[in-house]
Amino acid sequence: MPGSYSRETAELDAEILQAVGAWHVRGRQLGDAEFDDLALRILAYQLRYNLPYARYCASLGVSGRSLPATWEAIPAVPAAAYKEATLCTFDPAGAALAFETSGTTSGTGGRHYMERRDLYDAALLAGFDRFMLPDAARLRYFNLVPNPHDRPESSLGYMMARVAADRGDGETGWYLRGDRLFADAFVADIDDAVEREQPACIAGTAFALVRLLDDLEQRDRVFRLPAGSRIMETGGFKGRTRFVERGEFYRRLAASFGISEDRVVAEYGMTELTSQYYDRNPGGPGGRVKAAAPWLRSRVVGPDGRRLPRGTVGALVHVDLANRSSCVAVATEDLGAEAGGGIVLLGRERGAQLRGCSLDAEALLAAGDGA
Repeated sequence: MPGSYSRETAELDAEILQAVGAWHVRGRQLGDAEFDDLALRILAYQLRYNLPYARYCASLGVSGRSLPATWEAIPAVPAAAYKEATLCTFDPAGAALAFETSGTTSGTGGRHYMERRDLYDAALLAGFDRFMLPDAARLRYFNLVPNPHDRPESSLGYMMARVAADRGDGETGWYLRGDRLFADAFVADIDDAVEREQPACIAGTAFALVRLLDDLEQRDRVFRLPAGSRIMETGGFKGRTRFVERGEFYRRLAASFGISEDRVVAEYGMTELTSQYYDRNPGGPGGRVKAAAPWLRSRVVGPDGRRLPRGTVGALVHVDLANRSSCVAVATEDLGAEAGGGIVLLGRERGAQLRGCSLDAEALLAAGDGA
């Protein structure tokens, strides 16, 4: 069994990494048949080695002897299941990465264990390069996300640390620690970047950015960031205490930092996934349609789990081939619709538990400045 597992794992990872690299370097897509083949082989592998997921699939009539015909029929484990079971194909004690899913109103979270760091890194850098850095710019990163030195279990913190280390200009700032926003340090560093004409990337959760905007307005401060600067917002508009209208939020960000609205890009990801969605054309016609790398596909389903027609609002189900060592298909409580070759993200199902990276920053609304 160990030898068989090691061989199968190495072969699958090599195929996935090849697909990631081919798109990253050459823009090569995955055809429907190619995606189906790899997704179903990953499913069969997970049915052999991820026993909780195998039991769940068996309850739906799917087993190694009765595989679905296409990726659209792969049983999707509810994201909340990561709080109830260890969903991985290997001994989690040997995990290269272990990220905590965001706490909810009940205070409980789960873990997403990943066997190999290189697969996660390859997927996140390929997506970030394509959607956030199409110009290959070396930027100074201003991170309003959990610092991985303080919270190594944060997937968002890990992501931005990796991006800053591999794609940054050598200067990176972290301005969110626990429930404290260090606005004074942020303002001082932004002033420094402007004076030195260093293009910046401000990356933050929605609620951290809102709190920052409120602080800047109280200070009566606006900036004109150097040419090539951009902002990445990582989601979480609706929270326990406040709702921010999306269009107004992006206009405030653009005005406060002296950039155009098409330089504000929204990223959509989940701890339970390895890959991310990004706004494909933020300033273009048709609104903010989110696109992903070709190894991540999503379907929109109704209450019966069946795929809904294009343009119809339903719950999002994601199939991420880079989730080789966990669950290839994840069902969410996020609402969306298929549009323009991607998805439009519309929020969360009514009554769904609060979740998402921005919950890490919601305490800022009541905690004051912290600076």
